[in-house]
Amino acid sequence: MTKTPEDRRLELLQGTLDMLILRTLQWGPRHGHGIGLAIRQQSDDLLKVETGSLYPALHRLVRRGWLAAEWGVSEANQRAKFYQLTAKGRAQLLREQDRWTQLVRAIGLALHRVSFWIPPVEIPRQIYPLGGGRYTDKVNGLGHLPG
Repeated sequence: MTKTPEDRRLELLQGTLDMLILRTLQWGPRHGHGIGLAIRQQSDDLLKVETGSLYPALHRLVRRGWLAAEWGVSEANQRAKFYQLTAKGRAQLLREQDRWTQLVRAIGLALHRVSFWIPPVEIPRQIYPLGGGRYTDKVNGLGHLPG
């Protein structure tokens, strides 16, 4: 059974959308719909950014000063808001990429490390009478075990 493109899509991790938007805009201004399409294309159709996530993120990045926004006309001759990376946004992109690289490395290490820890095994206790109220269990040696 082959997977449909919808089945292959991945959910974005919290905090990654901002980085993807900043990265997409490093090559120049785009309108919101164009940003969503670019992320989808750059991820080989594995990531689809929903409108309900994209536009709030764009507004948040403008408020933080990482993007500038200006009205213009799209390729389809429609009025659209175009977003552009600011100098603060470029600096933030570098920080985000560095953090992402560290996170991917840490997760990779955690997933690929071989563990030599062996879980404890419960050894059944066999008790043998020695006479005179004394017993042995062959694990702990001699001892007096209450009745």
